[in-house]
Amino acid sequence: IIERAYEKTGQRVVILVDEYDKPMLQAIGNEDLQKQFRDTLKPFYGALKTMDGCIKFALLTGVTKFGKVSVFSDLNNLKDISMDERFVDICGITEKEIHDNLEEELHQLAEKQKMSYEQVCAELKECYDGYHFVEHTIGIYNPFSLLNTFDKMKFGSYWFETGTPTYLVNLLKKHHYDLERMAHEETDEQVLNSIDSESSNPLPVIYQSGYLTIKGYDERFGIYRLGFPNREVEEGFVRFLLPYYANVNKVESPFEIQKFVREVESGDYNSFFRRLQSFFADTGYDVIREQELHYENVLFIVFKLVGFYTKVEYHTSEGRIDLVLQTDKFIYVMEFKLNGTAEEALRQIN
Repeated sequence: IIERAYEKTGQRVVILVDEYDKPMLQAIGNEDLQKQFRDTLKPFYGALKTMDGCIKFALLTGVTKFGKVSVFSDLNNLKDISMDERFVDICGITEKEIHDNLEEELHQLAEKQKMSYEQVCAELKECYDGYHFVEHTIGIYNPFSLLNTFDKMKFGSYWFETGTPTYLVNLLKKHHYDLERMAHEETDEQVLNSIDSESSNPLPVIYQSGYLTIKGYDERFGIYRLGFPNREVEEGFVRFLLPYYANVNKVESPFEIQKFVREVESGDYNSFFRRLQSFFADTGYDVIREQELHYENVLFIVFKLVGFYTKVEYHTSEGRIDLVLQTDKFIYVMEFKLNGTAEEALRQIN
């Protein structure tokens, strides 16, 4: 096809491939299928190498990055622009672009939401800004969510309506990932840029899928600090995780959190703890070693979600979570013990 297009027009061709990683991603965890896909994709991309003289330009995009070794071993002249400063704003919208092009819509949104212009700008920033693909660069807004907000003239969790990949949850569970780490992961560029189909580290996939972004950079050691880009991603992702970790189905999930918040606000801690206990029922974990992490992950999700409506602070150290939860009327101090007694916990609280 490349050759014929070139010969027919006398022009070198442009090749665009979108979602090149889809088959590989969908087969995460299924080694045989991954191998089949790899064996099919390798020669497919290999053909581009021999056609070099007929190709003007090629752009391959996807969510995640499978190591050149796995899919592109024959195509060794690819240039990776994921963390290239010249292209930081290629996939999103900057604050300047919003004010240059959507100023009228900003005022309309403020009017519709009965907010001031300043409040609307701040809310948009908190909900949809915050992506950084290279250290020390401007924040990028999620274009999909931003445009949906202006289209419907209301704030919403738009990105998650497009569907969150279950492969991500499977990966987190498979590698017994401690969710509490997610909000302050540290890693280097090599990890951020790598992913192999057999990868045992879920971090590159979480980062490349857009659930974490660069929050800080330590020049001296070349270490990146990661975190959730904005509120939409943080709340949407944690909400999405709940039915996968706790004993609750997808339909009831939002109502459960609502009930938690109401119980906490009204001081009905007995109902609150009964509900919490029901979340742990039938966890189906056969290995006791994993149970501790499972409890911590469920607690993390529940308190993170309650925290979007109340004030929550937690300090974790090995094997326990201390938590302070504050509402208008009450302050709760909680101690969680897996292998300790209630008396010990009360002593610590006092």
